[in-house]
Amino acid sequence: MINLRGINNLYKGLMMKLYGDLSFESLGEGIEICISTEHRFGTDAFLLADFAAPRNKDSVLDLCTGSGIVALLMKRNFKPKMIYAVEIQKKAHDMLLMSVERSKIDGLEAVNADLKEYTSPLEVDLVTCNPPYKIDNTGLKNELDAETIARHEVLCDINDVCKAAARSLKFGGRLCLCNRPERLCDVMCAMREAGIEPKRVRFASKTPKTAPWLFLIEGRKGGKPFMQIEPPLFTVNEADGGYSDEMKRIYKLL
Repeated sequence: MINLRGINNLYKGLMMKLYGDLSFESLGEGIEICISTEHRFGTDAFLLADFAAPRNKDSVLDLCTGSGIVALLMKRNFKPKMIYAVEIQKKAHDMLLMSVERSKIDGLEAVNADLKEYTSPLEVDLVTCNPPYKIDNTGLKNELDAETIARHEVLCDINDVCKAAARSLKFGGRLCLCNRPERLCDVMCAMREAGIEPKRVRFASKTPKTAPWLFLIEGRKGGKPFMQIEPPLFTVNEADGGYSDEMKRIYKLL
């Protein structure tokens, strides 16, 4: 009789030895994410998962998933029926596999693939993506190749992301992504070019006195032109310098 638990433990041990810098961080509710020096996560992942808010009957495709933070947060908070989490970097993909096994998550498939060539097995209700923010050959590039790939449009750009989303979305399905404010025009143009109409946008700032550092946008495949600008999201409480009430909700601190 095959000892599957023993095989899984052996696999995890081999991965930990192979990559060397792996550790696990709790996201709460029994879900742990594997992180490394290159593959970490930030506030933008929490904001995107909350903004996308899939229904529990939804099927979801998460592009540029990295180590899977957005997919894992959506599973934790909204429990969609199925998530395909696509990442081109093998190490990040292996890390997500370990997170899924360690957290005993059903309905989350880690896919090691190039999004430019990938189409989900079935049409999905929602596509999410926390894409590389910087145009290639702009800005300061980190020495680590994995971080360069995650932050710069080296292996894919926003047009590739929107085309990939359009291939897998149902008619009327949603694409939700985040990016830096200076890329807003690029993102909207890429969405429309792919047949995904921008429908709502929300800007995130530290406080009402600071400029936005991020925007969240939703488009619908085959949608008609109409844009809803949502109230801004403030991440910091000016009174005490801590998290705002909305960030406490998103981080599940309330």
